[in-house]
Amino acid sequence: MTLLTALLSGLLFGFGLILSGMANPAKVLGFLDLAGPWDPSLVFVMGGAIVVGLFAFFFAYRRTLSLLGGNMQLPKAGKVDRRLVAGSLIFGAGWGIAGICPGPALVAIGMGETKALVFGAAMLAGMLIFELLENGKSVGKWSGTHRR
Repeated sequence: MTLLTALLSGLLFGFGLILSGMANPAKVLGFLDLAGPWDPSLVFVMGGAIVVGLFAFFFAYRRTLSLLGGNMQLPKAGKVDRRLVAGSLIFGAGWGIAGICPGPALVAIGMGETKALVFGAAMLAGMLIFELLENGKSVGKWSGTHRR
């Protein structure tokens, strides 16, 4: 049941990205280009996502088990440090250059977009470089349990 729910959630997310235009790098770059012909339509997409997220986290924080019976694993607030700021700047620069970020890249790869394949390869290379640089530190092995 968990795999089916994950599949349906992923399909719904991908369909939402396509419908909203977030999987179209030209639309995203039109939103990010404040000096050119700015396209403000993605403000509404992000606003809608924030509202849905607020309600979801409001209810999730009140639960100990997910709707499928698994333990709730919610993020905990952490400190803002140099690594977080540097990573955010690198992510933002990449988003601004390519007009695409990881979620929409996966959707665009599924749509057969060649540029998304290049982006996906670069993203995987960046993740690999991070893991190689972090190898000597106390870091989990791709399990999502990075500890510092």
